[in-house]
Amino acid sequence: MRKGHRYGIHRVIEPEGSMPQQAWKIDNNMELFANELLIDVEVLNIDSASFAQMKEATNGDLDEIKKLILKTVADRGKQHNPITGSGGMLIGRVNAIGKEHPAAAEGLKTGDKIATLVSLSLTPLLIEEILQINEKTSQVFIKGKAVLFSSGIYAKLPEDLPENLSLAVLDVAGAPAQTQNLVKKGDTVVILGAGGKSGVLALYQAKKKAGNEGKVIALDYPDDAINQLKELSLADEVYQVDARKPLEVLELIETITNGQLADLTINCVNVPHTEMSSILITKDGGKVYFFSMATSFTAAALGAEGVGKDIEMLIGNGYTKNHSKIALETLQESKEVRKWFEKKYLGSK
Repeated sequence: MRKGHRYGIHRVIEPEGSMPQQAWKIDNNMELFANELLIDVEVLNIDSASFAQMKEATNGDLDEIKKLILKTVADRGKQHNPITGSGGMLIGRVNAIGKEHPAAAEGLKTGDKIATLVSLSLTPLLIEEILQINEKTSQVFIKGKAVLFSSGIYAKLPEDLPENLSLAVLDVAGAPAQTQNLVKKGDTVVILGAGGKSGVLALYQAKKKAGNEGKVIALDYPDDAINQLKELSLADEVYQVDARKPLEVLELIETITNGQLADLTINCVNVPHTEMSSILITKDGGKVYFFSMATSFTAAALGAEGVGKDIEMLIGNGYTKNHSKIALETLQESKEVRKWFEKKYLGSK
C-alpha cells in the first residue's frame, strides 16, 4: 500500500503544488493510502455561511441545494463552496484504517463513530446519494465515503450525547475555545450573530470569563434569535440590530458603553459585509475575533486602516488546543445551552 503526504498533497489535482484546502480540485478516489483513514459518511454539517449562500442562490429549494452540493463534489472532489470558500465537517463510521495512520496507535477501531474536526473544504469526499437535507440545522444526510489524512484531527463521539448534538457543537468548537482564551475578567465583550450555535457557545464562555465585573452584549437580527437569546439569559444585554449597518451598530454600542466601546468583539455572523461593524465598536487596543467564514479579511484590514483603528484582528481558526473538549464541556456545564441545542437539533432528522 502506497504512503501519501501527511497533509494530503498527494491528492491535489489542480493547481499542482497547492495544499488540499486551497486546491480547486482534489482526488476523491476512495482507494486508501497507507497513512489515510476511510470513513463511511452519514451526515455532512455544512458550515453556516455556505448553507446560507446556497439557500439564497436557490430561493430555499432543497432539491436545488442537493444539485449544488452534488455538483460541487463532482467538480472539486470535496464539499468546498466555490462562492464562500468554506465547507463544514462530517460524522461517520470508520471503514478502514491505513496501517501507518496515527489512529491505528490511538485505539480507534473499525466501526467507531467519529466526527472529523477538519474542514470539508480539504476532505476527499464521494457522495453516493443525498438522503435528506435539514434546512434548520444545515445538516445533509448522505450515503458516501470520505478520507481523513494523517494530519487530520477527529473526535470519537461521546456516548452521552446524541450524534446530531455532537456534530452541531463540534462544528463550531473553535468559537468557545478561542473565546475562553481571549476574554479577561472585567472585559466588555460584544458578540455579533450571538443567536447562532457558535454565538451561543461563545456567549457562555464570555460570561464565564468576564465575570460580574464585565459586561457581555449579544447582538443579532432575526426576531426568533432575539427571543431565544433573552430566554437564555447568558448575556447581560440583548439588542436587535443589522450587523451590515455599521453606523447603527456603532451608535448602539456607544450608547450602551457610554462611549467606551468593546474590549473584545466576536463576529459569528453568517452573512457578508459585517466587518466594519466589528471594527468600529472595538476600542483602540482592543481585539476583534472574526469567527465568521463570511468575513472578507481584505475588507477588514483595509477598513480598519481607513478609520484609523489600532486594534488586533484575529482570524477565526477553527482549531485551538482542547477545542472539542471545551465545546462539549460547555453543554455539560450549562443546562440552558444544552436545552437550546436540544431544541434546535434533536429529533431534526
